[in-house]
Amino acid sequence: MDYGDYLQLDALLSAQATKTGEHDELLFIVIHQATELWLKLSVHEIRAAAADIAADDLQGAFKTLSRVARIQAHMIQAWEILATMTPFDYANFREALGASSGFQSFQYRQLEFLLGAKDSRMLEVHEPGTARRDELATILAAPSLYDEALRLLARRGFDVPADRLERDWREPYEASPAVEAAWLKVYRNTAEYWDLYELGEKLVDLEYRLQQWRFTHMKTVERIIGFKRGTGGSEGVSYLVKALDRKLFPELLTLRTAM
Repeated sequence: MDYGDYLQLDALLSAQATKTGEHDELLFIVIHQATELWLKLSVHEIRAAAADIAADDLQGAFKTLSRVARIQAHMIQAWEILATMTPFDYANFREALGASSGFQSFQYRQLEFLLGAKDSRMLEVHEPGTARRDELATILAAPSLYDEALRLLARRGFDVPADRLERDWREPYEASPAVEAAWLKVYRNTAEYWDLYELGEKLVDLEYRLQQWRFTHMKTVERIIGFKRGTGGSEGVSYLVKALDRKLFPELLTLRTAM
């Protein structure tokens, strides 16, 4: 076995099947395929982090969450490369995309669900009975990374409401004053609860970088297609703007006002 065999480079490098002869189509494909690979690794690491938190292994969770932060930085930078494509360049091959859209990304939806951005309507993008839809439905019905963090707080003796520890995991998380009070106690007593404080900051960093990625995505789309609808009928920039208002770990942000 050599380098190419191990990495299956023949299959990997033959996967950039352009539909037109336009120069920038290869750029578009490579950026999105590379993003899907980074999403695959991010999903792998976040699942591991959630399992570590559930097992009270915060050092393991810190390692994987730090890795995800580095992945996110790389993904943010990738939009800078795509932004070198002009509206004219994209218009020359856009029709070749047909009904395909990043909105259909199975792995991005996995990432959102794992982080707690639950929305059962997103299942409808995938055909019923398919492996992808079944996998998403499983993640939708399971505790998120933040849910596991709140369970950890409860195991450490913090007063976390019962309806935040056991609930319908398919529903989006709603902020709780009691949960904010629990995190506030951690942040006001960092010497006593240093590992929990570090966990809180790792989660804040994770959301911060995800929002940076979303913002850069939105501005790149705006730069290239303006406010036209996206391929596949998506809302384009207006949908991406709405995503910036979603909070994954709300109490970790609101507690800063209370400190």
